[in-house]
Order: sequence, then C-alpha cells, then structure tokens
Amino acid sequence: MSTLTADPGTLSPALQTLYAPVAEELAQVEAIFRREMHHPHPYVDELVRYGCLLGGKRLRPALLLLTAKAAGKVTSEHLTLAAVVEMVHTATLVHDDVLDNAQMRRHLATVNARWDNEASVLLGDYLFTHAFHLASTIDSVLGCRLIGHSTNIVCEGELRQKGTRGQFDLGEAEYLQVIEAKTAELTACSCRLGALFAGLPEAKVEQLDLYGRELGIAFQIADDLLDLEGEEDATGKSLGTDLEKQKPTLPLIHTLREASAEDRRQLLELLTTEQATPTTLLPYLNRYGGLEYAKQRAQEFAAQSRGRLDCLPDSPAKSVLQMVAEFVVQRSH
Repeated sequence: MSTLTADPGTLSPALQTLYAPVAEELAQVEAIFRREMHHPHPYVDELVRYGCLLGGKRLRPALLLLTAKAAGKVTSEHLTLAAVVEMVHTATLVHDDVLDNAQMRRHLATVNARWDNEASVLLGDYLFTHAFHLASTIDSVLGCRLIGHSTNIVCEGELRQKGTRGQFDLGEAEYLQVIEAKTAELTACSCRLGALFAGLPEAKVEQLDLYGRELGIAFQIADDLLDLEGEEDATGKSLGTDLEKQKPTLPLIHTLREASAEDRRQLLELLTTEQATPTTLLPYLNRYGGLEYAKQRAQEFAAQSRGRLDCLPDSPAKSVLQMVAEFVVQRSH
C-alpha cells in the first residue's frame, strides 16, 4: 500500500514549482497529515491511507500557507489548520465519489469502487470528525469554529445541488450560489484562516476571504467544463458524471438560455435520457457558445480574485497567489 509522503512526485512538477515559497511548510503539513492518517487497526489504516492518496493538488492547505506567508509569517497553528482543511476536503471527495458513482480519481480506483459505498461513507465521516478533533488541539477555538461553519455550508451546498438534479431551468445566479457553497466556501475558509492567524486586520481578512471565494467559483466552473471536454487520461478521474446525475452546470445553463425553442426542446429531450453525453451535446454547446461562455465567466472570477490581493504588500507568496488564480482556470486536470 502506498503511503502519503512529502517527497517529489506527490505533487506534479508544475505544482511543486508553484508552491515553492511554502514548500518547507507544506512538507510539515504533509507530516502532520501522515501522522494523523495512521491507525493501529489494519483495515481502518488501509482505508484511511488509501483515501488520502486521492486528494492530489493540496490546493487548500497551500492557499492557507501562502496567505499566511504573504500576510507575515506561518505559525504552528497554520500548519495544523492546513492539515485540517485538507482532511475536510478529502472527506468531501470520498463522499462525492459515492454521490456520483465515480470509479476513478487521481488515476486510482475510488474508495467506493475498490471497497464499497458503505466503506466510503464511513471513511468520509471518520475524516470529518478527525478533522474537527485536530482543529480543537490548537489553543484558539476560532479555527475549529470557522472550519465547522464552513463544513456545514459545504454540506448544505451538496444538498442544494442534489435538489437541483434534473432542474434544467435553473438560473445562473442559483448555480453560482450552489457552487459557492459546495466548493468556494472551503477555499475562502482556508484563506481566511491564513490571514486571521497571521494577525491581519479584519478589512484585509475580508478581502482574502473574497479572494478564496472567487477563486473557488472559478475553480468549480473550470471543473464543470472538464467534465464535458476533459480527457480522463489527463484528469485522472471519472468524467461525464454531471450528465449522468443530471446536474445543470454553467455551459448547459447558458446554452439552454440562448437556444431556440426547437433546439431547447431537443436538448432537454437528450438531457432527460441516457443519450446525453459530451459528444451528443457538443453541437448545441458550440452553436450557442456554452463552453466559451463558461470559460469567460471562470476567467472573470479569477480576475476578480486577483484584484483582492491588492491589500497585500508585494512578495513571492503574493505572486504565487496571483498565479494560482490563473492555474485554476487553465488546468487540464
């Protein structure tokens, strides 16, 4: 069984370069993560270690550390909280794979594919509760309170998305509210924690929260695009699950909004049958610019997020935060 490490290869070369200003601190976070994701019972240990191989980018702990470093310095509290947000994120991935019936993530079989849904649900629960326990070990209760609140919003977002399945009359505003809750909330929380525990004043903390929030929205729009036009070999995860679960995403919302009455009728007929695939939808998406519109909106949110960083002095960490906003919309995985 592979184990979590901070060695080169855990992150892609591009991410290793991107995260260079906090490479040492991120390695310390990995050490905390590895220590916490060990259990004396062999079955639990195997599940926990395997589940944590599926995380990948370490974007949320990196954002927390980069925000802290750009604001002043990284403390021991930041290191613990960075491990906590990654634990919460991993729990959401494990549960998401059950919801989507996904078979692959990060070029590995998902937990539900390798074991079953029961193991996945229990593992996600274990990671959530362990994350809150770890957060409670720092002296301040603020971190635990903020992470608890954000995790609740993430779960609310997932519930709201479940309620929108098959609702292809969903508006763009409601779609954005859903993805802000289910995805952007945790990136915003990561940046808020980095800023707060670095001692920044409230006005700057709010700007960095907004940076993480707009970044997270851009990330999710890009993720929804990858589900339609990505390559599984590149992304390393199951694609097309949004269509299988009849989730209205931004390319489809825009296309349905702009389509002629006849095209809209045909498209809705496709979407409500098993014939809906990226290939069968592509003519409609191209005709009405659904993919390009979503890319444009992702770029707009990324640009807004970069503007929030004006509150910080220039530094290598700030430069990386600006580059991260480009990375999330240009990635192929």
